[in-house]
Amino acid sequence: MIFDAHSDLPTFIYDERVNGRTRVLEENFERFFAPGIKARVMAIWTRPERRNNATLYGLEVLNSLLKDIEESQRFELVTRVDGMKGAIKEGRVALWIGLEGGEPIGESLDLLEAFYRLGLRVLTLTWSLRNAIGDGVFERTGGGLTNFGVEVVGKAEELGIVIDLSHINEAGFWDALDVTAFPVIASHSNARSLCDSRRNLTDEQIKAIAERDGVIGAVAIPSFVNKEKPTLERYVEHIAYMVDLAGYRHVGLGFDFVYYLPGWSGRSIEGFEDESKIPHLVERLSETFSEREVEAITFKNFERVFKRVVG
Repeated sequence: MIFDAHSDLPTFIYDERVNGRTRVLEENFERFFAPGIKARVMAIWTRPERRNNATLYGLEVLNSLLKDIEESQRFELVTRVDGMKGAIKEGRVALWIGLEGGEPIGESLDLLEAFYRLGLRVLTLTWSLRNAIGDGVFERTGGGLTNFGVEVVGKAEELGIVIDLSHINEAGFWDALDVTAFPVIASHSNARSLCDSRRNLTDEQIKAIAERDGVIGAVAIPSFVNKEKPTLERYVEHIAYMVDLAGYRHVGLGFDFVYYLPGWSGRSIEGFEDESKIPHLVERLSETFSEREVEAITFKNFERVFKRVVG
């Protein structure tokens, strides 16, 4: 049973529905979910070219996702852990809503609350660029959280939204930990010690998330796994490294598969190209970790944090 903490499928669904297709999730169930994914965070990402009208675009993508879920028999939008468990028990895939970057909320806490009312439960504070909340990892400046960003973290705590620190720069990462006592996650990041990318986490960041009882989701983007030879083995090495550093209770899965997005086709790691290879991953994890540890890494760890923060 897999809890995938980060998926860009809402972008795919939006594009498909713009082109006149319906029941996108249902029609692609075998492709995207069949090999054991029982819960998934559906992340709404603002394309760089849509940042000038991010709120409109974010709502359009969210509406496409909600309509597609309504048309489905095998999926259920969930907003609480009990709802997730109930959906899985009844044979449906539980879908959580996330924002990959706070661009759609602009500079408005009211918009954050409005997205919450529409189902938002995971907020990645920044994508890789700057927004009103703070600086992403690829901004040339080193600014941390803005004053508004501090307010966003506080409002997220109040509402019950999981704070996601993937994509934010180091200054913003530490600022966020300074202003929240809640568990946080990095939904799709790896260990920088094994692959030197600004999108990966330092040992100190990994340990800091663990100290808050949070979770890091290992990401399957090739350039965050190994710059020369990204393979399933290298991916498992990131998981093992973070487990050794922080403990098995603080590592999960956040695949961030992008092979289906325009411009990203074919960008995948050898031996773990798509969801069909998940059984191979579980097999490798079972060779390295105990049954209890595998269950925690593949599902229970994120479930624990969501229960604590969301309810």
